Amino acid sequence: MKIKSGARKRRAIRPKEKKPIVGYDSNWEYVLHTSILTDWKHHKEKPVDYIVEHKYHPDFVRIINGKKILLESKGRFWDYGEYNKYIWIKKVLPENVELVFLFAEPNAPMPQAKRRKDGTKRSHGEWAWSKGFKWYSEESIPDSWINVKAKLNKEQE
Repeated sequence: MKIKSGARKRRAIRPKEKKPIVGYDSNWEYVLHTSILTDWKHHKEKPVDYIVEHKYHPDFVRIINGKKILLESKGRFWDYGEYNKYIWIKKVLPENVELVFLFAEPNAPMPQAKRRKDGTKRSHGEWAWSKGFKWYSEESIPDSWINVKAKLNKEQE
């Protein structure tokens, strides 16, 4: 096969491994355990939990009725990794802190969303609701959370 100048070379196809021996993740793991690692325990210990540390910087923060609100303004989610991180953030927040979304287009379809039988796709608002997040659009955000004068001026323009 001739490759055009400047074109990317095709990735080599990974060889398919024969089905691993039952109880092992790979055939090599089995070979190791039955040869040089015979004195080692194999998958007998409790699994090790681990956490990958990250930092989250909310877009806006305000105390409302004694609760700290982290307001995340989203035009749209771009991929699974982006929207999945908010589920992990929610799990570590204390009771008096809440993550709330302010969507520019709450009816915009989620990335990689599959088309339903009725032809629609899951929206940003539906995703947030299904994961237990409060969410608003510019039109639905409570007046007590915003500068109402600025909103009225924007509507009059």
